[in-house]
Amino acid sequence: MSPAEPDGEGTGIHCRLDELLEQRGMTLTELADRVGVSVVNLSVLKNDRARAIRYTTLTAICDVLECEVGELLVRSRT
Repeated sequence: MSPAEPDGEGTGIHCRLDELLEQRGMTLTELADRVGVSVVNLSVLKNDRARAIRYTTLTAICDVLECEVGELLVRSRT
């Protein structure tokens, strides 16, 4: 197994999309429309099931939410 492959227990990365959306009074559907990605893809990210994300998508999400990458994606400490 290479270091980049998950070990079956997740990546240890948590997406704070729910919290950021709530703080901004925005829905997942509104974010999807503004970013140009599907609600399904954002839901996968929001539920910590994403295995990858394009930098362009990450940048667009951060632009719309007016946040930094480190506010959106954090390491889980479980």
